[in-house]
Amino acid sequence: MFEKLNFIVGKYDELSERASDPAVIANQPVWQKIVREMGEIEPVVRTYQAYNENRAALADTKELLESGELDAEERELFKAEWDGLEEKRTQLEESLRMLLLPKDPNDERNVILEIRAGTGGEEASLFGGDLLRMYMRYAERRRWRIELMDVNDTGLGGVKEAIVLIRGRGAYSRLKYESGVHRVQRVPETEAGGRVHTSAATVAVLPEIDEVEVEIDPADVRVDVFRSSGNGGQSVNTTDSAVRLTHMPTGIVVSCQDEKSQIKNKDKAFKVLRARLYDAKLNEQNKEISEARKSMVGSGDRSERIRTYNFPQGRISDHRIGLTLYKLPAFMDGDLDEVIDGLILADQAEKMKA
Repeated sequence: MFEKLNFIVGKYDELSERASDPAVIANQPVWQKIVREMGEIEPVVRTYQAYNENRAALADTKELLESGELDAEERELFKAEWDGLEEKRTQLEESLRMLLLPKDPNDERNVILEIRAGTGGEEASLFGGDLLRMYMRYAERRRWRIELMDVNDTGLGGVKEAIVLIRGRGAYSRLKYESGVHRVQRVPETEAGGRVHTSAATVAVLPEIDEVEVEIDPADVRVDVFRSSGNGGQSVNTTDSAVRLTHMPTGIVVSCQDEKSQIKNKDKAFKVLRARLYDAKLNEQNKEISEARKSMVGSGDRSERIRTYNFPQGRISDHRIGLTLYKLPAFMDGDLDEVIDGLILADQAEKMKA
């Protein structure tokens, strides 16, 4: 670990020297790249500096305690100082290990979030609508921007399928753990007997991908345009503005009809297609380490049941980390941080074991 830390400090010093070079400052794109690189490793450098200062203080205190020059009262004071420094050393070592964990290169990206109603008929669609509102409230709490890309609603407040673009720094780092099957247990409004029903919805969280990262051959994509569907009134388009893309090599189909402009719908559909192709490529690469991924919290397996929402008991249970909270109304209003923080900590712990 310390060999790696010394290398990072050397790299930081080298970058710092380059950043103060007038010739580099004059070349703003290069200078900004260096400054960004420095910003990424600065937390490691600062923590390592604090660790080295702590070690020096421990050595000085130990020397005094072993010198035999202290009276009983002074010895007691320095022993208390030693204990405090030892505790601080343990904390700094833990921080350094966390900072050196490999980072997901997608963590800072925007998110394309997809929600699909699963088993349970209309009740599953209503739950899909609840999940959509929950994530939109969470995004609002974090001051992220939300852009609806496509929503196939039922007209009764339910959602069969929804695709949302969430723009904000670190959006993927926090929402990536939401991929999977979400199960709900509650009495449907249509249930006269008051029986609790179980239904489900599937969530997929994909990082937004730039055009240069995933190249799509136009010849591989069939583009169909059609009239958007709706529930009557102003929501029905009178022109063929909805767009469906079919990526023929993979069979991936993406539809978008949220905008009144065919061009905008096509642009949004291509964003989703790029994200799905990137996700498929990642899944292919990760087949070799599938067993390792299964043991990790953020495996992203969308066939896995990850969470249960029990309305009669006001309970949320995340099955991956064994966390149960009795705060369902607040959770459904976008107060997700306690669960997401628990998932991040569990994922970091798994990575440290690995």
